[in-house]
Amino acid sequence: MEIREILARLEDGDRVLDIGCANGFSTVQFAAGKRIEILGQDYIPEMIEQAKKRSAGLVGKLAGRVSFELGDITALAHAPDSFDKIVVIRVVINLGEWANQLRALKQCARALKPGGLLLLSEATVQGWKRLNAFRNEWGMADIPMPPFNNYLDENRVIEDCSAMFELAEVVNFASSYYVGTRVLKPLLIQALGAKIAAADPDMHWNRWFSRLPASGDYGTQKLFVLRKR
Repeated sequence: MEIREILARLEDGDRVLDIGCANGFSTVQFAAGKRIEILGQDYIPEMIEQAKKRSAGLVGKLAGRVSFELGDITALAHAPDSFDKIVVIRVVINLGEWANQLRALKQCARALKPGGLLLLSEATVQGWKRLNAFRNEWGMADIPMPPFNNYLDENRVIEDCSAMFELAEVVNFASSYYVGTRVLKPLLIQALGAKIAAADPDMHWNRWFSRLPASGDYGTQKLFVLRKR
């Protein structure tokens, strides 16, 4: 779902920075779908090694060009106005307090060309709370926020970044999926007394819900589309 949403907002000819690329899976998918020049960046050397191995066997088989580098989102080494698009997937929530998170977003703004897009896919406090409210209605406990995460407050992102970015849209692409997998699935397992792992993401149930149109505002994960002023 995440790759589909982001890929739809990339255009042939874009120069793209993919921050937090991990083993390069998403980076390669973006380059397979569009004729772009994409640079995957991660903070962990082992992840970059895996990403380079992944892409080594794909030379000449992708629509776009891929490369990888070590980097830190809070201190990007790139010159100002370097990229048409910057992709950030589940990175900012791992930076601790809001001051660090905002520093990272400012770095992204600096590296983007004027009018360029920051495609920021992160967990939000609002989506998490609405999902838990849905679960509570059916007697289920809250899903806790992992202790190493600090989910983004949508309003704070929009307000504190307003001098740098114009908000193009917030896409609740995962709402139906979260209802299906975090509410309906565990309820059905409980009702049937089935010995099924509710958290198993590879079930047909999960795949089917991932193809449904998004409805409502119950997805923890959302895509902020921010245009640099």
